[in-house]
Amino acid sequence: MNRRDFIKRSIAAALGGASLYSAFGSLSAIAAAATQKRYAFGDYKALVCIFLYGGNDSFNTIVPYDTTNYARYRQSRNGLVSAGGLALEQAAIQAQSLNPLAASGGLPGGLPGDGSTYGLHPSLAPLRGLFNGEKMAVVANVGTLLHPITQSQYQNGTVPTPPQLFSHDDQTTYWQTSRPDDPNANGWGGRIADLLYGANTGLMPMSISLSGENRFQRGAVINQYSMSPGGVDKMSYLGDGSESWIQGDNPSGKTAYEALIAHGTQTHVLERAFANAAGSAIDNYEILSAALDGSPPLATAFPDTDLGNQLKMVARLIKIRAALGMSRQVFFVSAGAYDTHGSQIADHAYNLTEFANATKAFYDATVELGLANNVTAFTSSDFGRSLAVNGDGTDHGWGGHHFVVGGAVRGRRFYGTMPSLAQNTNANPHANPDDTGYGQIIPTTAVDQYAATLASWFGVDAGGIADILPNLGRFAAPNLRFLG
Repeated sequence: MNRRDFIKRSIAAALGGASLYSAFGSLSAIAAAATQKRYAFGDYKALVCIFLYGGNDSFNTIVPYDTTNYARYRQSRNGLVSAGGLALEQAAIQAQSLNPLAASGGLPGGLPGDGSTYGLHPSLAPLRGLFNGEKMAVVANVGTLLHPITQSQYQNGTVPTPPQLFSHDDQTTYWQTSRPDDPNANGWGGRIADLLYGANTGLMPMSISLSGENRFQRGAVINQYSMSPGGVDKMSYLGDGSESWIQGDNPSGKTAYEALIAHGTQTHVLERAFANAAGSAIDNYEILSAALDGSPPLATAFPDTDLGNQLKMVARLIKIRAALGMSRQVFFVSAGAYDTHGSQIADHAYNLTEFANATKAFYDATVELGLANNVTAFTSSDFGRSLAVNGDGTDHGWGGHHFVVGGAVRGRRFYGTMPSLAQNTNANPHANPDDTGYGQIIPTTAVDQYAATLASWFGVDAGGIADILPNLGRFAAPNLRFLG
């Protein structure tokens, strides 16, 4: 039995357990992945999740500059920076203006529904050309939801909300799993991989993380393969010539380890599982190292930043897709320090500069590879931040705006509903109908809808999407149509 068969049969044998349903979602999705090759593709596609840990401040990322809406934004953001507030200058936003197309062809997406004109944070200047060139779209006010919910329903507690709202750990989990009803659920990227992995002919895992372990890629059948932006990390037992206990003083250590993981020699199921995992890691190292070493470097220049190096390695891995036998891949990269409770003006500018330069370089690399239409990158984050400010920072929020980038994107459009930026006051506590009452903006687009749109483009059929996202039917638009 090869390793893949071992995993499939182990999962299939456990399908009767009720706890498995709780942990992994729909049993039919797991059964399909465990027992058959349901999907086959004649093309290549990749999804690239760019997770902004800490909660990106969407309301200083995409900002209105028309007179009426800028005045509301500025009032909520407490005036000039020199006065201690967070409002960006109107002229600086207008210089990065977005020029969206009107809705057409009976498809969703077009001008912002609030009638405002928007621009990007000045640090996002490299992305303005992608949006105006129809290679990037804005998906408005996305967040974790159990059901659609209004301000009145939230304040009166008549519609359930995700547990532990405004908590980093909990909301990161729910964003990455799209299952606020199940804290043990696998990630929606992992559930996609569970369905589609059989379409790949190679033995490498379909999901690769350049930023360590994450919930987004955790699956029941296929789990993430984590590697460093600099290349594949060798298991220490293999040695690099410096470990004397392996190469010199104790060569028997290497022999003993190889005997420990030798195929078919273990008697206990946990020993076999360990040997299988260790053997797979060694095989993956050898396959990836050989393919990367044999591939010429990319011509596209990437910024030498943490996110830039992660996305550069993703581009290199996409380049060697044929050698790895891949027709579908899911990647995860991330950047941190978005929890801007203080010093937000400087810190947010720095973070967005890193994000914009790395994302633009990555898109350029997909053009170089002739795969711009086959690769879609998208942002995620713990949550948006509060519209209200706390001096020189913002607090944990709920809904937030996100970017989708790639040649297949129906770009130069806004999707979803842009929220009000009006400030609630003691005199008018309901001035903003989208505010919880404490400065957080209530989402109007669910993570489920965002995920379903990406999964559909990726090749998951309607039945598979229903398995992956069992709560999707609660929302009016199961596909936001931001991908063609």
